[in-house]
Amino acid sequence: MNIRLTGNPAKASRVTALPSNRPADQTLGEKHTRAALFSPSTYDDEAWTVEAVASTFAAVVRRDRQGAYLERLDPAGLDTAELVGAPLLDAHQQGGARDVIGVVTAHRFEDSKLIVTLRLSQAEDAAPAIQRIREGTLRGVSVGYRVTQWRETVEVIAGRKTRVRTAAAWAIHEASAVAVPADPQSRFRSAEMPKDIQETDDREALIARVRAAHNLGEDWQTRMAEAGEELTDDEIREDAREAALTARRSRETPRIRVGASSEDPAAIRERQTEALACRMMGTTPSDAARPYAQMGLQDFARDALTRSGVSVATMGREEMLTRAAMHTTSDFPELLTGAGNRVLTNAYQAAQSPLKQLARQRTAADFRPMSVLKLGEMSGLQKVTESGEIKALTTGEAQEGYSLETFGGIFSLSRKAIINDDLGAFSRWGELMGSAAAQTEATQLLALLTANSGGGVKMGDGVNLFHATHGNLAASGAVPDETTLSAARLALRSQKGLDGKTPVSVTPRFLLVGPALETTAEKLLASINPSNSDDVNPFAGKLTLLVEPRLTGFQWFLFGDPTTSPVLEYAYLSSAPGPQLSSRDGWEVLGREFRVTLDYGAGATDWRGAYRNAG
Repeated sequence: MNIRLTGNPAKASRVTALPSNRPADQTLGEKHTRAALFSPSTYDDEAWTVEAVASTFAAVVRRDRQGAYLERLDPAGLDTAELVGAPLLDAHQQGGARDVIGVVTAHRFEDSKLIVTLRLSQAEDAAPAIQRIREGTLRGVSVGYRVTQWRETVEVIAGRKTRVRTAAAWAIHEASAVAVPADPQSRFRSAEMPKDIQETDDREALIARVRAAHNLGEDWQTRMAEAGEELTDDEIREDAREAALTARRSRETPRIRVGASSEDPAAIRERQTEALACRMMGTTPSDAARPYAQMGLQDFARDALTRSGVSVATMGREEMLTRAAMHTTSDFPELLTGAGNRVLTNAYQAAQSPLKQLARQRTAADFRPMSVLKLGEMSGLQKVTESGEIKALTTGEAQEGYSLETFGGIFSLSRKAIINDDLGAFSRWGELMGSAAAQTEATQLLALLTANSGGGVKMGDGVNLFHATHGNLAASGAVPDETTLSAARLALRSQKGLDGKTPVSVTPRFLLVGPALETTAEKLLASINPSNSDDVNPFAGKLTLLVEPRLTGFQWFLFGDPTTSPVLEYAYLSSAPGPQLSSRDGWEVLGREFRVTLDYGAGATDWRGAYRNAG
């Protein structure tokens, strides 16, 4: 929105809003302009400088989707760090160097006004504009500024509660010489100031005609009448055009504003989602989300409807929550789904199986079978002959595969729970679904190891994952001790590549056991201070113990590092990693239905990096 300052000193505190083709400004960092005052009597021929009143810090009545409000510029919030050096432009043109006709060289505060000193350019292409400033025929100057922080309050003004938005942090970034200032009385400051222009039209008749022409309400007519002589005829007409444009935009489809803003709907929804999720999980929200931490579902519903342009003044609690949940443009359904997703993800991550540490992760674009191609090793480079011939090397290939599957479940948040603000049930369902998703993943991975009576899933060669043919299955079962663990390590170190000759030398990293062997494994891997060399523990600090509660009996496994010797692999759909929560209005139940889906798959890609002992 464009803003202007009056050039009449007798009315220097008056500020009016100009019509704009954009909605009333409520975004941070957007450009604003206000007319200011040149003072040609301060022109210095030797220094080529002139002074101008950059701001009187006056207030202005504005409108947004929530209605009228009073906007103020806080002098204490003015950032003058970049004011000195700001350009003086020719009529706000920014096309090139020729448009710059001066620069701000100094500033000071005087009688509640910001005065700036402008050094004019001596370039030939700027001479026409400079000459007009010197002789007083170019009498207007407009300043542009941006607001980076707003502060909103409610004050009682003239016996009525008034919403006040104060620019708590703002900065002037440019000034422009203009032929006709926004206010017809905006002109150079000099020794003699112009007298007030007498109004020639009957004020009440003018207001009535303008209101009828723009189809405005009685509230606008009342506000104009109360303003009295504070507004000129032109200002009344301009305010009417602005009010009509605002009313027209409010009936149009809301447009998404791009850019960071404290009032950006997406930013507000994100902070509210965080606050609601933290309330459900009992955690502390960030500073940005803290203002919403004490809000209940009714408060969120009221805010969502209000920001969607729906009046809630006459709504009861039940109607408000119902309307918010069903309103197509309301943020309330997305707020519930977003908070539920955070609870779901938190529970899902907390319930992760240690088996995922043994596997390599990837993503899939669709549900078609994925082939994992494994290249064999090369025995070494061959000597180059005297003629310089280099022979081509070959390697073996092997292929394994698996595909994604979809898992899912549905739960409901009843209408009664929503009205009663019962987030406990919603939170509990989210936690259960998150845990169930983690359980599903673990079950799929464990089945790869325990299928076929413990032999593991069949590989591409038609042999079980753990088999004597693969050299990764103990001949007889025994609990892990120094002897059996040494045999397992030797088996991994002795593995050969696809050519059957090249050693792959897998380095053991993980010892996987069930609850029955947890204590035994802890003792085996514990670090001790031996009194003689015979008591040294060769495995202390070399293996990481993983305990999988779903693993039964006394069987145990030894795995290498999945980054260098992958055995297991799991994948998610690239567009939906992990469990996903979506919702809709309840159809079979009164309330809201939530659906959790998981697009996931797992498979065994090689046998050389794992060893099994039946225990």
